[in-house]
Amino acid sequence: MDRTFIRKPGSRGRQIEIEEKGGIPFFVFPLLKETGTVIHGFTTRLGGVSEGIYASMNLSFTRGDDPRRVMENYQLACGALGFPVEEVICSDQTHTANVRRMGRGDCGKGVLRPRDYTDVDGMITDEPHVALAAFFADCVPLFFVDPVRRAIGLSHSGWKGTAGRIGARTVEAMQEAYGCQPENIRAAVGPSICRDCYEVSRDVVDAFSKSFTGEELRRCCLEKGQGKYQLDLWKANEQILLAAGIRPEHLAVTDVCTCCNPTLLFSHRATNGRRGNLAAFLRLTDEE
Repeated sequence: MDRTFIRKPGSRGRQIEIEEKGGIPFFVFPLLKETGTVIHGFTTRLGGVSEGIYASMNLSFTRGDDPRRVMENYQLACGALGFPVEEVICSDQTHTANVRRMGRGDCGKGVLRPRDYTDVDGMITDEPHVALAAFFADCVPLFFVDPVRRAIGLSHSGWKGTAGRIGARTVEAMQEAYGCQPENIRAAVGPSICRDCYEVSRDVVDAFSKSFTGEELRRCCLEKGQGKYQLDLWKANEQILLAAGIRPEHLAVTDVCTCCNPTLLFSHRATNGRRGNLAAFLRLTDEE
């Protein structure tokens, strides 16, 4: 298995690493591992059974892949991480800033049975035996772990979700539901498209200007001319999380771009949409 990948220079440092579990590689954050509170992982394209443009660890039932292969990929990924597929709860991503509280009664939704919710890009829980799962192919995965209250959150932050500050909405939801204090939460910005690969038009920048201050916008948006901009979703989400009260020492930011690593990671931009989906998994450990 070739697990080599390109890191972007000038990032916050090597705060993410690749780790093999049960023969399957996952990206993990030492910051989250060190809490001893969670099982987590961000999949790569490697280690699954899908073929063609979905090769090989595709975890989406909606991209056109054989659903039997997708289910086998879930079995492989979940088995490697150490929990059954029956515990998985999937988001219903429509680029919102909506966050939903999940519990044992939601387990299996999106994999083994239909969801009874829509428009959910963020999820939180404090219940054991609940594995949150969200899906990516350039958008930003956001992980949240409160080792004090034993609560977790997982959110999908594309440009619309970032403009809607879903990272802050997730922190607020954890505060309201579980009494979490932002200064106790560990947060991580996962593999996703980098600024160099992410050209956007003026309408995207206009959407950001409604929720970002001028200085925030200048830090994450580089004007190229002729109505084109390079948008830094890593920096944008870093600013959102720090403003929400996450301590700098409790925040890890990736330096791994999906678009720069198309043989290792699915990228919508790199493949013109002909691809599968990566998954982020987050679950509390069984230990109290």
